[in-house]
Amino acid sequence: MNIEGRTVLVVGGTSGIGLGLARRFAAAGSTVVVGGRRSVTLEGLDSLEVDVTDAGSVLRARDEVLAKHPDLDVVVTMSGVMLPEDLRDPVHFAQAQTTIEVNLLGTIRVVDAFTPHLLARGGGDIITVTSGIAFLPFPLMPTYGASKAGVHAYTVALREHLRGTGVGVTELVPPAVATAGQELLNPAALPLEGYLDEVVDLISADPTPDEVVVRAAQRLRWAERDGTYADLLEQRSRSLGSLRAG
Repeated sequence: MNIEGRTVLVVGGTSGIGLGLARRFAAAGSTVVVGGRRSVTLEGLDSLEVDVTDAGSVLRARDEVLAKHPDLDVVVTMSGVMLPEDLRDPVHFAQAQTTIEVNLLGTIRVVDAFTPHLLARGGGDIITVTSGIAFLPFPLMPTYGASKAGVHAYTVALREHLRGTGVGVTELVPPAVATAGQELLNPAALPLEGYLDEVVDLISADPTPDEVVVRAAQRLRWAERDGTYADLLEQRSRSLGSLRAG
């Protein structure tokens, strides 16, 4: 994927990996718009408000972006939440519902809003974001893993639906990256800039891989294939002790 001279929308791009990726596109000479639930001022980037849990908000953001940037040709959908849940307590359903609304349905809303535009222009790229946890659950955040597994399956299907249209579909599969407090949960979380270096190298390849899986994410992505799934799941289940201690 060429990242130079593109017109890019990053939904969920006001912080973390999304903002880092937006800045990498901008540094390569692309015009970049970032969307988030709150309006922010970011040097060198346009911004707008969009709430991916609200279909009307997504459509208003679409109309605003396309009115100003009719040549939009890259849509990145990054919005996500990570919420711990105690599955012994039915109260967890509120966290589960929020997680599905943002991570899975939010992705679908953004994709649905912009796919007709990309098809009409005869080409472009959609980038979805899953997680290593989509392939190897982190039991403390069960619905997060389920939502990201859903985004993975949806992305695979979307790629097949759009095959031959000129619209590419790429899945970003991050491991733990040191943003939004991840460095506190996981001291092994990758530094953001190092992670982005790998992502840009992979995403700029020709052909672009269907899945952008940096080295640190490969042990999660391929755990079943490599026969390490059970051991890694046991390790990751130790985090449940924080719930049981309470």
